[in-house]
Amino acid sequence: MKLNTIPAHIAVIMDGNGRWAESQGKKRTEGHREGANAIDRLLDVALEYKIPNISLYAFSTENWKRPITEIQAIFGLLVEFIETRLDTIHSKGIRIHHSGARNKLSKTVLSKIDHAMAVTKKNKKLTANFCLNYGGHEEILSNFSRIMAVRKSKKESLDKPISPKEFEKYLYTFPLPPVDLLIRTAGEQRISNFLLWQSAYAEMYFTNTLWPDFGRTSLEEALLFFDSRKRKFGGLL
Repeated sequence: MKLNTIPAHIAVIMDGNGRWAESQGKKRTEGHREGANAIDRLLDVALEYKIPNISLYAFSTENWKRPITEIQAIFGLLVEFIETRLDTIHSKGIRIHHSGARNKLSKTVLSKIDHAMAVTKKNKKLTANFCLNYGGHEEILSNFSRIMAVRKSKKESLDKPISPKEFEKYLYTFPLPPVDLLIRTAGEQRISNFLLWQSAYAEMYFTNTLWPDFGRTSLEEALLFFDSRKRKFGGLL
């Protein structure tokens, strides 16, 4: 498939794992397992189209409200995903990045994430940004705290206006570029506190496809949608 424009950064809200499992008469955890397989497919197709950055909404700050058994299952699958796929991901030239607060994450999860990031840090074909314990409001608020802390340490003025460049330097996603295309699966049409600053001018693509069913055709349809858009960024063409 030929495209005129490829997004530099795609963000994906991977919704519908539980509904997929229920429709199959399976446990919700099986839906999350199939969702992990969908990530494999997404990254492979992204490599083919030379998409440089993909952010995946793996676990939000609001997801802590879910039953503890489901939370444990999700993090268990995350650890399994890293353990079983890291070598393959590394061999494909994929760099792992983590966006989100580190508090509340277990030592096991943090050590796996940090190890994956260290192993893949020099890879350049694709950055897979796992947004884990991530919330847009939390990111923006904590960003101000980080900027003020750095200014204090450097004895800089706390009253000086914060420029967009300075602000973006301390985002969890740095140095990833702004989001060009935001995809949400499973029929919902909201961004659910995901990459609020980064998605200011993102094209929004909503599909009824449940995340475990998302594959090559699904991504290509989203890319065709993006290719058809006329992006003005507030100006005139």
